Amino acid sequence: MASDDALRLERITPDNFEAAVAVRVRPDQEHAVSPVMKSLAEAYVHARAAWPRLILDGDRPVGFLMAFFDIAWDDTGADLRSGLWRLNIAADEQGRGYGRFAVESVAAEIRRRGGTALYVTWHPGPTGPEPFYLALGFRPTGETSGGQTVGVLDLA
Repeated sequence: MASDDALRLERITPDNFEAAVAVRVRPDQEHAVSPVMKSLAEAYVHARAAWPRLILDGDRPVGFLMAFFDIAWDDTGADLRSGLWRLNIAADEQGRGYGRFAVESVAAEIRRRGGTALYVTWHPGPTGPEPFYLALGFRPTGETSGGQTVGVLDLA
């Protein structure tokens, strides 16, 4: 991995759209995370909550993330949550710290907005990202969403 100084997030623009949609996870992970194109469509539909970003190492695209902020988690609207909606690290870029950088970046943005918890969901199973999230300090909440495990990281 390059130095932290070279890592950055960029808004998705017409100039980097093709680079963003070219980010592909490993074939054995495709069942566990939607492709970037679907994420960008969801970001368009949920524009008030979605925060899509291209992850760059220098000028090289290495991943994509989409965060969400203040989404009502229950029918009452009282339980507002923020977190990581999608994380796609390019197949040949995994294991180099880009996922950790993505999570830390989302955590920093949530803190900047006054939040104290970062939520994420993951597909359970042997090829799922559970070990990655647990190693970063997430803990399962006991909830599920769409068959996925809900995890939370305390930011306080």
